[in-house]
Amino acid sequence: MANPQTIALKDFRNVGIIAHIDAGKTTTTEGILYRTGINHKIGEVRGDGDGATTDWMAQEKERGITITSAAVTCFWKGCKINIIDTPGHIDFTAEVERSLRVLDGAVTVFDGKMGVEAQSETVWRQANKYGVPRICFINKINQTGGDFYKSLESIHSRLSRNAFPIHLPIGFEKDINGVVDLIDMKAYTYSDYADHELVQGEIPADMLEKAKNARSLLVENAVEADDELMMKFFDEGEEAITIDELRGALRKRVLAGDFYLVTGGDGRGVIVEKVLDLIADYLPSPLDIDAIWGKNPKTGDETSRKPSDTEPMAALAFKLATDPFVGKLIFVRVYSGVLKAGSYVLNTTTGEKERVGRIVRMHADKREDIDMVSAGDIAAVVGLKGTFTGHTLTDVAHPIALESITFPEPPVSIAVEPKSKADQEKMGIALQRLAEEDPTFRVHTDDETGQTIMSGMGELHLDILIDRMKREFSVEANVGEPQVAFRETIRGMAEVQGKHAKQSGGRGQYGDVWIRFEPNEQGKGFEFVDEIKGGVVPQEYRPAVMKGIRDTLTGGVIAGYPVVDVRATLYDGTYHDVDSSELAFNLAGALATRDGIKQAKPVILEPVMHVEVTTPEEFMGDVIGDLNGRRGRIEAMEDLMGGAKLVKAIVPLANMFGYTGDIRSMSQGRAASTMELAHYEEVPPNVAQEIIEKRSK
Repeated sequence: MANPQTIALKDFRNVGIIAHIDAGKTTTTEGILYRTGINHKIGEVRGDGDGATTDWMAQEKERGITITSAAVTCFWKGCKINIIDTPGHIDFTAEVERSLRVLDGAVTVFDGKMGVEAQSETVWRQANKYGVPRICFINKINQTGGDFYKSLESIHSRLSRNAFPIHLPIGFEKDINGVVDLIDMKAYTYSDYADHELVQGEIPADMLEKAKNARSLLVENAVEADDELMMKFFDEGEEAITIDELRGALRKRVLAGDFYLVTGGDGRGVIVEKVLDLIADYLPSPLDIDAIWGKNPKTGDETSRKPSDTEPMAALAFKLATDPFVGKLIFVRVYSGVLKAGSYVLNTTTGEKERVGRIVRMHADKREDIDMVSAGDIAAVVGLKGTFTGHTLTDVAHPIALESITFPEPPVSIAVEPKSKADQEKMGIALQRLAEEDPTFRVHTDDETGQTIMSGMGELHLDILIDRMKREFSVEANVGEPQVAFRETIRGMAEVQGKHAKQSGGRGQYGDVWIRFEPNEQGKGFEFVDEIKGGVVPQEYRPAVMKGIRDTLTGGVIAGYPVVDVRATLYDGTYHDVDSSELAFNLAGALATRDGIKQAKPVILEPVMHVEVTTPEEFMGDVIGDLNGRRGRIEAMEDLMGGAKLVKAIVPLANMFGYTGDIRSMSQGRAASTMELAHYEEVPPNVAQEIIEKRSK
């Protein structure tokens, strides 16, 4: 195995494995670890054995799904490859989001029996958002129903026309025994997928014409990367382009982020070596990525860092995990400079200095101590107390604040209460730890009921968190029914007075304000505008007015849900030289808010989900009828591979609890669904009335 310290930065690859649930990400990662000599056997994603390396949590082993992204490192043909195996389930989309933020390239895995699925599109969009170059691996094409060419068609129709095979499979379904490599025009075959090496040979005669056509298409599109090469291609033809020139041109096109090379096979098999070749040859090293930009926290000026050990250190914390042996682990991607164990760093997000205790290289849940981590590399740090996901760590003398990672607000809530007094304290600690790890998990106490409310991305997300609370922290809790995170907002404008005047002998309380409430842009949240002319409300009392408004909006006005997307303009008021105080103006702001929101056409908003159902045609009518009965709007219907149908709909989350079980029983277990938050929209008046009545009981 190569010595990590001697590998040049140009040979580093930071790669994510992304896909729809059950496409075979974890199995492909296992195949990679086995082929690179890290593991001595391939772990099973499901079963009673040791399990997959990257699915190390008890909940992952039991359910056969990936919940938390795991980092592993392997070596291939002189390259050091840091791999992050990400979850496919939509409830854990934050894991994909934060991984893609710090990775340079990705391998998108598709199920060869299904082609592009709902979550395939979601992770593809996430990779587009961060400009991550990708290669595509069509997995399971050796299984019954697996079809490389139909899957490729689905990539073309649903994701990108710019996806081109670099290998063609030899054989069909169970008879697949290798690939034709379109670069060197050789066949690479095996007698059994578990063979230890691929055998190079000539292309089968019946595939020669097909391979030549596919290669011509590949060359024609590759030469667009370079004007000189394109002229050579037009003047002298395809034969004039050398293998090295073709590889260089393809790499250029892949690195641009809108051109994708496609291969296929069995993720458990020897063919994974071809995937490793593609990672090494075509995905970017840290040097291929532009310098990262951020802001100088002192001056606010834009500043950059190049991927070099000689630059000042800058790193982004992208994940936090609790390790039972070493405590809090902060996963970091170092963009520039060198992060050393025992050194002091500045957290530019909090402004605090922190000491780096230990640095460890992670292999899923196993650790190896290292002295330092250089530019372009990924590792985990022990000993940082105030650092969380999205925080920037920098050289104390050369601060930079990198762009953080944004996460969606969680739309589903449940109430939890400890079963005993002994569980109470443990539950508080457990919830705090889990919330630190997971930026899409929120915990708060309901002021009216005193209940502890957990909010997450979906039922499965919350189910896993409660299971972890029980196992890892030994907390027994009673759990309520899932609740929807409704919101309130306004559709009109109102100008109101808020006056708090109290005389109780001695010094009184006096605060008087006039505030204009109007709708803000969707997603903008609360905005406070100060339009006071002169000193009718002294400067020192205005922040108290804002706080009074903000606190009241957070607690809700018509149904007790947070009020969002409101602009409040303080434009007039009066004060008293003796009796005015911050408290009086705080209460005046609160009074104005309660009256103003009620007068400004308040409405209740609900989260609506983008739902996709894959179903055999015979159950299509039942699926559509059921979605309509849940207040759903059907947006599109498409044909899929194998005669299946895809139904796309927008449905309120309130009507989707338990849908996974319902759809299974409706379709004899043959239909499947995914859903993700689309947006918030106004609830119909009759539903709003029900919500208000329910909350007032």
